[in-house]
Amino acid sequence: MPAKHKPAPVTAEHAPLQLEHFLPYQLSILSNTISQAIASDYQSRYDIPMTEWRVMAVLARFEGLSAREVAERTAMDKVAVSRALARLVEAGRVNRATHGGDRRRSVLSLTDAGWSMHNEVAPMARMRERELLAKLDAQERAWLTRILDKLLGEGG
Repeated sequence: MPAKHKPAPVTAEHAPLQLEHFLPYQLSILSNTISQAIASDYQSRYDIPMTEWRVMAVLARFEGLSAREVAERTAMDKVAVSRALARLVEAGRVNRATHGGDRRRSVLSLTDAGWSMHNEVAPMARMRERELLAKLDAQERAWLTRILDKLLGEGG
């Protein structure tokens, strides 16, 4: 018979974690909900996963990055980025070239097909963002930007 675990006494230190009030959980749920809403727009049209779209969006903004730099900018796992890049290169949406004479470092850029897709998907994503932000008034939007910047370490 397995040993029964006695719950820890309920104190501030040992109280069960209330996920619905835990900031990282709330941010994760919000992010997943928003990302899935946006992803449904382009997944149905292009059959492309969210990781691939994020890689493409970063390359549209910062051409010539390495796979490591893409992973850093997206905060995604290096393996996930590597797999996404392999699929994007095979699909003809991303070009992989070598950096100067250094064959160990590749530089990535969108192909014409990648740009074409980006130029259709990006406006859809911006529209979803506008719809979401329309739920906030101007002051709330300003505060949200300020808070996010602060939490992400970009603002004072």
